Amino acid sequence: MGVLTLDEISQHKTAQSCWVIIRNTVYDVTDFLPDHPGGRRSILRFAGKDATTDFEEIHPPDTLEETLPESAKLGIVDIIGGRDTAGDETEKVEDANLAPEIPEDMLNIADIEDHASRTLSKKAWAYYFSASDDMRTKTYNNTIFNLVLFRPRIFRDITVVDTTARMLGFKTSLPVFVSPAALARLAHPDGEKAIARACGKQGILQIISNNASLRYPDIVSARVSNEQPFAFQLYVQNERARSEKQLRDVVKAGSKAVVLTLDAPTPGKREMDERLAREEARASGHVDEGEALSANSGRGKDTDGGIGRALFQGTAGDLVWDDLKWLRKQLPDDIKIVLKGLQTVEDVVLAAQQVDKTTGKALVDAVLLSNHGGRALEGSSPPLLVLEELRTYAPDVFRTLEVYIDGGIRRGTDVVKALCLGATQVGIGRPALMSLAGGFGEAGVSRVIQILREEIETAMRLLGALTIEQLGPQYVNTRQLDAILGPSPQAAAAAGALFKAKL
Repeated sequence: MGVLTLDEISQHKTAQSCWVIIRNTVYDVTDFLPDHPGGRRSILRFAGKDATTDFEEIHPPDTLEETLPESAKLGIVDIIGGRDTAGDETEKVEDANLAPEIPEDMLNIADIEDHASRTLSKKAWAYYFSASDDMRTKTYNNTIFNLVLFRPRIFRDITVVDTTARMLGFKTSLPVFVSPAALARLAHPDGEKAIARACGKQGILQIISNNASLRYPDIVSARVSNEQPFAFQLYVQNERARSEKQLRDVVKAGSKAVVLTLDAPTPGKREMDERLAREEARASGHVDEGEALSANSGRGKDTDGGIGRALFQGTAGDLVWDDLKWLRKQLPDDIKIVLKGLQTVEDVVLAAQQVDKTTGKALVDAVLLSNHGGRALEGSSPPLLVLEELRTYAPDVFRTLEVYIDGGIRRGTDVVKALCLGATQVGIGRPALMSLAGGFGEAGVSRVIQILREEIETAMRLLGALTIEQLGPQYVNTRQLDAILGPSPQAAAAAGALFKAKL
């Protein structure tokens, strides 16, 4: 490899000749532009310049070696005739690893989110905070908990409460897990590793995102003991062979479950994320009429939007129930299968009915009620409402499947309400990501988990419930929630049949 000056590199800043610097190494990515999952515009912003910071926030360390041919590596930067382009980035990473003390007045998850809004980069905040369309579904995921009221009991000895629970056969110290949440390195250099360490020390399970900013084995290597369990979120790819390789890799790395994500077969319209992407493109001067069009207009590429849209490039949109047989064949018998993104009673019942006809064993071990944190279909039902519909119309499924929910959880009381309505475990996503911000890293994630622990224990004591197993519908008033329940599956089916008969 040769030595290239900054002046030389800066001349190659077009789609016809695009060079970028990553960790003081110069790469010719011209031929890769059409194939980049994030669209060519996200690379052209850094044409002829240093892309180290943005690259490392999003991509696992070995991405370049896996993606580009050796011939794309042109040389190293002349740091004598110019400057060490990675120097500033290294300093930032080192500073970020010196975790500041978390202020004592950061008392709840809202405080954590407020801190993140002031310390995250614009790109990180837009990706983490954004949701579909007007973000009403994201908001409703949380506010719907206000429709459930507690019914506390008195004359109970609440000296000791036990918050231990189980998930997929594993004991957890809380009925809380970290839902799959992508690109944690946007908030902190340790990314998903920091979440893994916090989960291990706090005794809860982490579902590692398919779009994590670190490789699955690297994240698992941060576990605090060999017994710490992890699960892997799977987006099935159009090229099934890629997904099969992913599954082999995560099984080899010790994954205990695969969480098949079904609530986002295509990305929602996350306008905050997409708007920032366009602002950055205009600022860099690398935007043309075709690329400036909304990806949702039916014109232009799917990858011309923000980060969220780019991550869905290559995701299969043709999954059907029979694909569960394919998934089961890829996994050892002891690896559990969780379906994420179920939003109706009908689909949960169908999930419970999926059986391997050869062995007679169930194909699904658990379901995660989720609308993708409000990031997919605007106007979809909040998971808490689906949980109550399930309890009302199909209570038998709770004896067949473990039922989890995520989305909108901001208080320990939210967790307790979900448990009273039948949830086995409750997931948090954005709070885990945002708690990394401002250099907090692992300490921030631990703080979020500890906040929830204290709030759950307080709620249980005030309710008069001593264990997670004691929590049930007797502790809640759901009259307001029941008023907005959808029709029963039987009623909906009957209404549909009647409508067809009238045609």
